[in-house]
Amino acid sequence: MHHVILPPKVDQTVDRNTRSLNKLSAVKVRTAPEGKYSDGGGLWLHKRTDGGGQWVFRFTVHGRRREMGLGSVSQVPLKDAREEAERSRSIVRSNLDPIKERERKRREAASSLHLLKDIALDAFESRKAELKGDGVAGRWFSPLELHVLPKLGKVPVIDIDQKDIRDTLAPIWHDKADTARKAMNRLGICMKHAAALGLEVDLQATEKARALLGKQRHKATNIPALPWQEVPAFYLSLADGTVTHLALRLLILTGVRSGPLRFLREEQIEGDIWTIPGTAMKGRKDATVDFRVPLSKEALAVVKQARRHARGGFLFPSVKKGVISDATMARLMERAEMAARPHGFRSSLRDWIAETTSTPHDIAETVLGHTVGGAVERSYRRTDFIEQRRKLMARWAQYVTGQGGQLLKMIKEA
Repeated sequence: MHHVILPPKVDQTVDRNTRSLNKLSAVKVRTAPEGKYSDGGGLWLHKRTDGGGQWVFRFTVHGRRREMGLGSVSQVPLKDAREEAERSRSIVRSNLDPIKERERKRREAASSLHLLKDIALDAFESRKAELKGDGVAGRWFSPLELHVLPKLGKVPVIDIDQKDIRDTLAPIWHDKADTARKAMNRLGICMKHAAALGLEVDLQATEKARALLGKQRHKATNIPALPWQEVPAFYLSLADGTVTHLALRLLILTGVRSGPLRFLREEQIEGDIWTIPGTAMKGRKDATVDFRVPLSKEALAVVKQARRHARGGFLFPSVKKGVISDATMARLMERAEMAARPHGFRSSLRDWIAETTSTPHDIAETVLGHTVGGAVERSYRRTDFIEQRRKLMARWAQYVTGQGGQLLKMIKEA
């Protein structure tokens, strides 16, 4: 009786084609149409319709089938892709996951990013997408840059403790309370970012520093506002049709903040509605929600005049480039020897609403773009009170233009 000797089973944990390597050529990589092509040993080429492609390494480890990207064909030549695939096959033969090993090495490399100045810049980069205008204005980073990094920037982040933070922020803790608070918050974010990179930092250091610094004595001061009774006379003085006068007029008529007004673009206005992008609204956590501003007849007339000055799509351009600045409007009021500032007209409007109308609180706060109620309440309330605000702002326009200031009764939507 003859015994049939069977060949040993081939280990298929990496790829069925391990015995057949280097099946592709550089010409094939460059000219192959859309599709998936095996080079053997788990290395695959995924070509797209546009001619581009991606290297992918397929493997099985711990009974789990996985794919790991090795880069695009435009950046990784065939030779390099094969070398990387061979390194990955070696890792698999050691019963390890190449993807996890790559992540581990990245974390080790990131741990060399250890100075606070490097961590701060990396944290800033990772948050740019959630900041207004990608943080171009630098307001997020400036408290760190001005008050923290000069002293602690070159200190390894793992060595920073509450005493270092206290000594750094103590000079401004009371005199520049708001700036100090922002610097402390940004520093806390940097410490969390360092921890996410795998560094051994004290995540409680900022809270401990707050305890050492004590409660801030500084109290915020309100921006001076013109009493609502004096607004009509000031509005009447803004009559020369310049960009500054028109900007102040629309600021008064709408009650918006100066930022959205200065960057007002023609396409944001449709009919009698001005839609401010959510990203331009200060203090709103949900930047996807836009804010609608009803424009009175007087406001529309101001917009019509402003269009004569429009440049680059902006209704309120500056003399040289960009848009009119906050300081330009403020200087006009300074030259008139007024204590009030442009932002204060929001308070003027709010006081007029409270003292001369019976407008419900929710509507009055919505006029100023404030978020009203908790998250649950807002999820059930689908209105932005646009119709009520349209009537209210029409009456405000009548008042500031000297056409009357009768009491107005507002009924809140259910």
